[in-house]
Amino acid sequence: MTDLQRRRFNTAIALGGLLPAAGTLAATDATAAAPQPDSFRFAANGWIPNNPDLPVLVYRRAVPIAGPDPAARFEQVFAQNGWPPQWRNGIYDFHHFHPSTHEVLGFAGGSARLILGGPLPIGREVQVQAGDVVVLPAGTGHCKIEASADFLVVGAYPPDEDIGISRKALSESQRVAMLEVAFPPSDPLSGRGGPLTQLWRTA
Repeated sequence: MTDLQRRRFNTAIALGGLLPAAGTLAATDATAAAPQPDSFRFAANGWIPNNPDLPVLVYRRAVPIAGPDPAARFEQVFAQNGWPPQWRNGIYDFHHFHPSTHEVLGFAGGSARLILGGPLPIGREVQVQAGDVVVLPAGTGHCKIEASADFLVVGAYPPDEDIGISRKALSESQRVAMLEVAFPPSDPLSGRGGPLTQLWRTA
C-alpha cells in the first residue's frame, strides 16, 4: 500500500464513522489497564540507522480481539490517544524504516514473524499475534519474515508527520533530523502518562 492509499484509507474510515470525535469514545479495556511493554534498543545496522535514543516497545495481549471488526478497536484506541490510524494491511517483506515519524503497529488478526532492527545478528526476530502492539521509534528497521493468511495490521502515527519509508542510508543531516522527530505526547494505548511517555523520557 502506497502512502497515498494509506491516507485515502484514513479519510475513508473517518468519513465512515470508525474514528470517534474528540472526547466521545468511552474508555476501553485496553486503555483501562494497558500492559507494561517489553523494550529493547538497536544499534545502527548497515544502512538502517535504528534509533540510539529510544527503545522499541512490544505490548503483549494489549487490545482484546472481539467482534466482527477487531481492527476498528485498534483504530479507536489509537485515535483516542493521539495516534491517528492511517492504514490496514500487512507489513512489507523487505527491510525498511520511517526516517521522519514514529510508528505504532496494532496486530488485529493472525500472527507473524518479524525482524526488527534490520538483518540479524544486530536485528531481532519477534513473533507477534492478534492483540499485540509494537511501537517503533523513527529510524527503526522492520520486515516481515512470514505471516498467517489472516494477518492484519493497523498502522498509526503521531499527527502531521511524514510517514514515507526509506530503504537506503541517510545523510548525516537526515540522520540528525531523524533524531529530532517530535516526541509523542501520549502512549498509543493509554494516553498521557502511559508507559511510552515514561520509558522514552528516561531512555
